[in-house]
Amino acid sequence: MMINRAMNPWFPLVKSSSDACLRLFCFSYAGGSATVYRSWPDLLSHKIEVCALQIPGRSARLHEKPFTAMQPLVDVVARELANWMDKPFAFFGHSMGATLSFEVARKLHSDQGVKPEHLFVSGRRAPHRRSPATIYDLPEPQFIEKLRHLKGTPNDVLEHEEFLKLLIPMLRADFEVIETYQYVPGSVLSCPITAMGGLEDEEVGHEDVQAWQEVTSGEFSMRMFPGAHFFLHSAQTQLLQTLSSKLQPFFDRVASQHSRSD
Repeated sequence: MMINRAMNPWFPLVKSSSDACLRLFCFSYAGGSATVYRSWPDLLSHKIEVCALQIPGRSARLHEKPFTAMQPLVDVVARELANWMDKPFAFFGHSMGATLSFEVARKLHSDQGVKPEHLFVSGRRAPHRRSPATIYDLPEPQFIEKLRHLKGTPNDVLEHEEFLKLLIPMLRADFEVIETYQYVPGSVLSCPITAMGGLEDEEVGHEDVQAWQEVTSGEFSMRMFPGAHFFLHSAQTQLLQTLSSKLQPFFDRVASQHSRSD
């Protein structure tokens, strides 16, 4: 099946590779964009084609209406991914992206009978664990102060009134997606899950990360990194080493199959 990647707003930064035998779909945190993963193709194996998701409301899609609920977003992303299933794939999601990737994996399995080779969830409590108080509907001064506390939005942006006017509707929408999300119990996934957390993360604790073990019947592993909630940036090298290590068994199987066919 030929995939037309030209001008695809959902995956704007894909670098095609004839050597790639696995696609890694990356889901960003609230307020993030596909550019979060811009450097990953150069830091990972050429066997991995990094496909970072760009949802409406940010970057080139800034003037599109953002989603404010999880299930409609899951449905649309799963529909988009249906055209990319000609290669084995894995998911990586951080914070809001972790929950989104989990629900998309469930949707793909129930609707199409496909599953990721591996699901990497980062900086997010397991879906069945309750979230703390919401912030998406706070008055603007309190909302901005919460953003400052989370340390995911640069201070120069928080101090720039015009930027904030553009960004706050998208940020509120993203937080509404994750803060109004309700986990619906059902069949667990069967793919391996690696759950990752930050040792200094005040939002997501060790037990929150460990609880991801309860939503898969497959292999589970956990890794805690130095850093707070946005350790995917500060501990990027260690995180990508873990990701590569966990995907190595897949590449070994592919190599073995090619060897037998030769």
